[in-house]
Amino acid sequence: MSAARARELRPLLARLERDFDKRARLGFDPVELPRRHADPADQEVAGLFAAALAYGRADLFKPMLERVLAEMGPSPARFCEAFARAPRPGAFAGFRYRFNRAEDVAALAAAIGHLRLLHGSLGARFAALLGEEGGLLRPALARFARELREAPPARALLARRGPRGLAHLLPDPALAGACKRWHLYLRWMVRGPDEIDLGAWPGVSRSALVVPLDTHVARIARHLGLTRREDMSWRTAEEITASLRRLDPDDPVRFDFVLCHLGMSGACPLRRDPARCAVCQLAPCCSAKARPARPRGLAQDPK
Repeated sequence: MSAARARELRPLLARLERDFDKRARLGFDPVELPRRHADPADQEVAGLFAAALAYGRADLFKPMLERVLAEMGPSPARFCEAFARAPRPGAFAGFRYRFNRAEDVAALAAAIGHLRLLHGSLGARFAALLGEEGGLLRPALARFARELREAPPARALLARRGPRGLAHLLPDPALAGACKRWHLYLRWMVRGPDEIDLGAWPGVSRSALVVPLDTHVARIARHLGLTRREDMSWRTAEEITASLRRLDPDDPVRFDFVLCHLGMSGACPLRRDPARCAVCQLAPCCSAKARPARPRGLAQDPK
C-alpha cells in the first residue's frame, strides 16, 4: 500500500469505525460470551473457549459454547484450575459440535487450568513467550499452542479419544494456515478495554497483533487494496496486517471488527449492489464498488 493510498483510506476507515453500530453486532459475535465476565482471569478462559469453538455458523456454535460455560459455573478460571488438579471423567457429557466431542472440551479445560496453575495466568505465560521470542508473534504463539496441547492432564484425558480434536481446537501457528481463531483470541485479550475487546492482557503490545483472517476480511481487504493475495494463509494475514499498519502502526488490527461485520452483516454483499455501494463509506477506495449500468445505445467516450 502506497503512502498516498494510506492517507486516502485512513479517514474513511476511522469514520466507519466511529459510526458503526458495534453493540448491535455483538450478539452475532463470539466475544459476547467472555464479555459477560468482569474478572480478567475468567475473561481469558471464557475467551479461549469462545475462540476455539468459533468455527462454522455463530447460531450453531454459540449455543454449544453457552452449554460449556454454564457447566463451568460463575468462574471458568477456578473451574479449570480445579479440573486440572482432579480431571473428572464424564465432564461435559453429551457435548458434540461438528469435529469436537466432550473429551476435547474437557482436555482444553484441563490444559488451561494446568497453564494457569504453573504461570498464574494465560496472559502472563504468553507475554513471557513473546519476550523469549524477541517479540515475534508466530513462534511465541506456536509455543503457547503446543504447551496447551501437550499439557499432561489434557493428554491423559485424550488417551482413548486421541489428540486430533484438541489439535483442531488449538491449531498450530507454525503451519501455513491463517489461524484466524488464535488471532481473534489475541485481539480480544490485548486490545481494549472498549466496546468490543477486553484488554485482559495489558502486558502484550497491540502492535504485535495479526489480523484474524476470515472470508469477509479477505474479500474486503482485496477490494481496498490491502492485499492482492487470494489464499487464506498466514502470509496473507500478515500482508493485510502490514497494510493496516500503514494506517495505524500502534494498533494494526483496530479495524478488524468493523471490516468483518461489514461483510458478515451483508452491508458489503458478495454480489455488487449499486444501492449498498452508493451509501458505503469505503466506496471512494473500493475497487469493487458497483457502477450504475450504462444506458443502452449510449456510445462510449473514446477517451
